[in-house]
Amino acid sequence: MTNQERNIHDSVFRIGIVSSVNGREVRIRMDRNKNSSHLIYKGSLIKNVSVGSYVKILKGFTPIIGKVESESIYENDEQKANVYSAENKINRFLVVKLIGFIENFRFRRGVNELPLIDNECHLLSSDEFRMIHTFGTSKDEFIQLGHLANDSLVPVSLGIGKLFSSHIGIFGNTGSGKSYTLSKLYRQLFVHYKGSEAFEKNARFLFFDFNGEYSGEKAITEGKKVYKLSTRNDDGDKIPMDDDDFLDVNLLSIFSNATEKTQRPFIQRCISLYKNVASDEDKFKRFLRRQIVDILMMSDKLKGDQLIDYVEDILPKRLNSNGVDLGLRSDFGFYNNSSGYYYYKTEFGKKKFINFQELPNEIQNLAIYKQVEKFHFADNFIQKFIAVMYMRMIYDVLANRAMNEHIAPAINKLRQSEKDITRVFNSSSNIGDFWSESNIVVMDLSDVNTDTKKRIPLLLTNKLYNEHKQSRKDKKYLNIIVDEAHNILSYQSTRESEEWKDYRLEVFEEIIKEGRKFGVFLTIASQRPSDISSTIISQLHNYFIHRLVNEKDIEQVNNTISYLDKVSVESLPILSTGVCVVAGQLAEMPLVIQIDKIEKEFEPQNETIEIESIWSKKN
Repeated sequence: MTNQERNIHDSVFRIGIVSSVNGREVRIRMDRNKNSSHLIYKGSLIKNVSVGSYVKILKGFTPIIGKVESESIYENDEQKANVYSAENKINRFLVVKLIGFIENFRFRRGVNELPLIDNECHLLSSDEFRMIHTFGTSKDEFIQLGHLANDSLVPVSLGIGKLFSSHIGIFGNTGSGKSYTLSKLYRQLFVHYKGSEAFEKNARFLFFDFNGEYSGEKAITEGKKVYKLSTRNDDGDKIPMDDDDFLDVNLLSIFSNATEKTQRPFIQRCISLYKNVASDEDKFKRFLRRQIVDILMMSDKLKGDQLIDYVEDILPKRLNSNGVDLGLRSDFGFYNNSSGYYYYKTEFGKKKFINFQELPNEIQNLAIYKQVEKFHFADNFIQKFIAVMYMRMIYDVLANRAMNEHIAPAINKLRQSEKDITRVFNSSSNIGDFWSESNIVVMDLSDVNTDTKKRIPLLLTNKLYNEHKQSRKDKKYLNIIVDEAHNILSYQSTRESEEWKDYRLEVFEEIIKEGRKFGVFLTIASQRPSDISSTIISQLHNYFIHRLVNEKDIEQVNNTISYLDKVSVESLPILSTGVCVVAGQLAEMPLVIQIDKIEKEFEPQNETIEIESIWSKKN
């Protein structure tokens, strides 16, 4: 560029001078001939500066970049007598917040020095504009997500490395485009790496879909594994889970609503017993036979009858050929006079009463003792563990280590959850592979009850995270995507105990804080950020924020996200559908973008019904 061309360029792009500097806040007095909405340069229209625009302040050889936060006018009364036009006595001022500088042809966030009074202020050139809106280095791979909301000719491409090696938050009210942005984000990623064997081998993605938006055959991508779960019937898919995945005292305490001081230690003892007998059915039978003998030699009828109840809960029913239950107590009873259990047999036409305390070997002739041989462990974990819990209860009561009324509620609670758990989990010996030869899994939770909706993400997230921690040397990548995240990350739920809520949040908070070290990342989307733990929101790396109108939501976002500026926060209630503010480590500054369309067949199934077309249908 010649000196003449440079002078012409500077004369067009110069908009004013610095009039005051107050920390990062700088006031710019606009040149009088630069108050129009557009400027002309080399036959092209250039958009003039306005609120939300970027400007360049020249201090020597260092271009300082700022963002316009507000503008105002000031009337110069001192020159009233010397001016003949109102236009000539009005000065336009811009309030600019400094956000960064350009060094070695690269934009850097932060302030290394402040401008001086009378430093010139210019519009950005196209090259400088691209520097600010480049989200990655020249070596990075990019995906295009959309374009600038105020300029459809400027595409916005995001660096894959910076974006997906981070925790991502997507927030916005219903209908603002939140789920669409999540879909577009991962649609572009999967298209970019389509056919890549390394991507399929080393990267895994798990979607928790609470409303069935991503479970369609082509939603987001093809070839994914979809688990359509149901707690209403037995027709849904089942998640493969090993016994070891369930053998966690925290999870089992939550499922059984266990108290901290009494029931939780009992569950820990049950886990130890389970590990001892679960793989050896004969050992379990031997233990149970020994317990039956010990019970029937007791002199305490009340306690003995309770323990026999537990034995009956363990054993299968004794049915005759017509399917009638014959019971397990028909051939023995309790004799109060001798304070012991007995049975009678007929010899030579006379009843002979036998006290088990005197002849314990006679217990082997009882139906309840013989029925032990017909016991077999169930295929699913919960039924098997409940049987072990009853055995552990018998041990503890016989040893005066526990009282029935303190422990029984935990067992009953787990039994109530048994049907739901067995309908969504497969813990049999042939469970299959969770990923089923796909690196993308969608967990459709739209047909499960509320309690199960919270349990499944906790169980799977805890399982997969622990597996990644143990295999960190393999350098595998796992991204857990949670749409409608307030369902499981809320700290205000009143439906659950404090222990359950604390443990649920602790699992996800640990991933937020430590997951990066093990290649585990979270993507959460929610319409109510104020309901989500502030620890989780503040630890996210990158944000896509759609329209938010609730004051608490905006306050939560403003208080916990340090990357947002004043203009971005104030624009949140008026963002159009599909428009969002991008902020975080990825972007050097907050940016308002319009998300591009997804191919129709790959869109999420979340369209708002067209009520007029439905109501206007003619029979």
